[in-house]
Amino acid sequence: MIELVEYLVSSLVPDGDYTVEQRDGDGTVEIVISISKNDIGKVIGKQGRIARAIRTLVKAASGKSGVKYNVVIEEKNEI
Repeated sequence: MIELVEYLVSSLVPDGDYTVEQRDGDGTVEIVISISKNDIGKVIGKQGRIARAIRTLVKAASGKSGVKYNVVIEEKNEI
């Protein structure tokens, strides 16, 4: 599933600064997209439409696996 999210984000932000990681929890798996402040708007989209579409694709792709996935988009901490 993480490969799908990485493909989608790399298509939206081809040369941006982002990381995609997976965090396991109680019956759910979080896929966390950490992206720079300059590129976060490209992943969220107008009124959150692109983010909603990514979440819908992940939910549809994980239908038969029995695992619930949550997609979280967060701003990358700049040091």
